[in-house]
Amino acid sequence: MSGGRPDARDVARAIDALRRGWPISIDSIGLLAIETSDEARLADFDSGGLSDILLSGNRAATLKLVNQIEAVPTAPVRIERSPWLDLAAATALADPALDLATPLKGPFKTLPLSNGPVAEAALRLARLAGLLPAYFVGGSGDFAAHLAAPDVMAAGHARDLRIAARARLPLEGIERSEIVAFRGDDDTGEHVALLIGAPDGRPPLVRLHSECLTGDVFGSLKCDCGPQLAAALQSIDQAGWGILLYLRQEGRSIGLVNKLRAYELQDQGFDTVDANLRLGFQDDERDFAPAARMLERLGQRRVRLLTNNPRKVAALQAEGIEVVERVPHRMVANPHNQRYLATKRDRSGHQL
Repeated sequence: MSGGRPDARDVARAIDALRRGWPISIDSIGLLAIETSDEARLADFDSGGLSDILLSGNRAATLKLVNQIEAVPTAPVRIERSPWLDLAAATALADPALDLATPLKGPFKTLPLSNGPVAEAALRLARLAGLLPAYFVGGSGDFAAHLAAPDVMAAGHARDLRIAARARLPLEGIERSEIVAFRGDDDTGEHVALLIGAPDGRPPLVRLHSECLTGDVFGSLKCDCGPQLAAALQSIDQAGWGILLYLRQEGRSIGLVNKLRAYELQDQGFDTVDANLRLGFQDDERDFAPAARMLERLGQRRVRLLTNNPRKVAALQAEGIEVVERVPHRMVANPHNQRYLATKRDRSGHQL
């Protein structure tokens, strides 16, 4: 910390290191992400084979460890390292998409957490990095980043989000459009806003759209993201004035790779919510604070929100943005996304 402010540089270094498979330390406790490790790195980190495994409570519940500990969803669970628990076994332990290929695991022994705040911070850092929340913990070596647990927990809330660039951007069928890019030190994504029309004294019609490569770009039928994006632009244009916030929160902020893992789990019969939980995430990991900061930077603190998700309304209002009206945003289902939409309605509270 510096002046009560988290050191975003240390968190950014640690996120980069985890993605590259390099070990880091949080409050002097060594951590190596299982997903990006290899045999050589594991040997350097843990030459004696004594480093335990750190997983989320959701994954522990899937592995039937709740009879040993009270597994709190997304909370840390420490598993004792057995001689047979090598990198391949640890990878199968971490990734539920591999469960059908490696159905027999264990037996495992859970251990008390030696430092709960560090374990919590480690899991959050993995989620910020878009990695499975699973580590080898307690090893040593040349750490690529050193940071404090409070810095991890304070990171990623877009407090310093600022306008980086803006330009006129005529769209197909919508010529009066401007694009504005935002950047922040403690946010790894570069969010953008599309301003359509011109301010006319009314609260703008605003849509919060989370990035979806498969739906927005490739036209995936597994979700309704692509049609939602196109319809939102049309609705804002027809309203005469509004803003579409394109948030870099792929897969409800679990990241592209984990979203594809969730697709694998859905093909095995799990719905969207259970797939995310089995991966060690919450149902929805998104933080809508960046959206609020973007609206503030654009001078808009009163909005009409185009959404079916009451959580978005509550999140913006909690961040100081007044939602004067919720405008429904409904799409027609197709045979591939009917279950997805039903899950959004029945388990995530969307008002479809």
